[in-house]
Amino acid sequence: MPTDLLATRQRIFGGDLSASTAMEQSIAVAQSAACRAAFVKTTFEEASATAQKVDADPLASQTSRLAGLAFSVKDLFDVAGQTTAAGSRVLDGTQAAFRDCPAVARLKAAGGAMLGRTHMVEFAFSGVGTNPHVPTPAAWDGRFGKLAGMPGEPRIPGGSSSGAAVSVATGAAFIGLGSDTGGSIRIPAALNGIVGFKGTADLVPTAGAVPLSTTLDTVCALTRSVRDAIVAHEILAARTVTRSPAPLAAYRLAVAQTTLLDGLDSTVAKAFQRTVQALRDAGALIHEIPLAEIRELGAIQSTGGFSAAESYAWHRPLLETRAADYDPRVAARIQRGAVMKAHEYIELINARHQWIARVEQALQGYDAVLSPTVPIVAPAIAAVAPANGLDAALDEARDAEFFRVNALLLRNTSVVNMLDGCALSLPCHTADELPMGLMAWNGAHRDDTVLNLGLLIEEALQIQ
Repeated sequence: MPTDLLATRQRIFGGDLSASTAMEQSIAVAQSAACRAAFVKTTFEEASATAQKVDADPLASQTSRLAGLAFSVKDLFDVAGQTTAAGSRVLDGTQAAFRDCPAVARLKAAGGAMLGRTHMVEFAFSGVGTNPHVPTPAAWDGRFGKLAGMPGEPRIPGGSSSGAAVSVATGAAFIGLGSDTGGSIRIPAALNGIVGFKGTADLVPTAGAVPLSTTLDTVCALTRSVRDAIVAHEILAARTVTRSPAPLAAYRLAVAQTTLLDGLDSTVAKAFQRTVQALRDAGALIHEIPLAEIRELGAIQSTGGFSAAESYAWHRPLLETRAADYDPRVAARIQRGAVMKAHEYIELINARHQWIARVEQALQGYDAVLSPTVPIVAPAIAAVAPANGLDAALDEARDAEFFRVNALLLRNTSVVNMLDGCALSLPCHTADELPMGLMAWNGAHRDDTVLNLGLLIEEALQIQ
């Protein structure tokens, strides 16, 4: 994996690397074939100027948390002077933002240099990573520095924070700012062999981001290591993570047997079993538990979900005038929210609160749950490519495969969003395997426990 943020910052502090040189390296990667289509807009001059300021002020270079190093911004967030397109043509011509959203402002205030805006699924409504309006970036194996798949068969990057993940995995950016409503940080983290942390939703302001679900949206980041994830979280949440010296053996972990292990492809199943055994060998106490409450989610969301209902409320005026400009796969999912009745939405809110209480009761005494981040490795982009209108049968097959893959990718991660919880995905594959992730998760405001545990898991898995 490319050198992480903290190691690079230490080199800058030590004087054997300048922030400007580090930025030149980031820009070179961002312009390389590995990063093709990852960025929809670049801000190289601005980023270089930020790095130069760090070099010109020795005191600043010693105190800046990000030391002029590059971060990328998902095309969902407001940046002063830029139009926020959210991966869509529908917002073409929208007035440029007057100010940076809080998340971008906090990264800049910490000394970060914005490298550019990254590719995303239109309006963040898919876990696959494709977008018919622009080319799809191919998944990159950040852990082993290679294309994630056989040459000539590019794999999906995962979504919706697709370009953010590729920008980090390739080494262009040290932090990829993104969002997670049902897995949009953790899915691309898994498929690109990097780290993705979804914090508790209320810890980071969502202002200045185009909403998908006001209930579930979480602003968070992709990084190259767990320790970098802690830095990014502390900056975005404006809080300090309480560190723990406890060893891995001090944590009581669970593997949920319901749904989350169903239908794993052979590569993911093998890697997950190997990973759990490696953690046991390193001293972790791991118990299998039923957590049958997960089965209830289908019935709870049977009349629709938060994303459909809440996105429809936001998009209804646009759909009335610009429906033809939407990705049809996205528009179809948003339109499902049109039929949800007010009483059904209120019942959904109440059912979720009751479900959270039951799950938290079932998890009492456990520090975290372990599961595969996603149950499958990334399929080829060609298998789920957007319709081209030239071959009806092929388009129908691709649509069917897209929705099948999308449902699988979101299945495990979305449990945590419904729980209002926090979760960390970190790579657990070997050099001869496609990238995949291990997810450690728990309920709301257990962020520090999950992050401290993540440091220990990362260390234990380095022997793989």
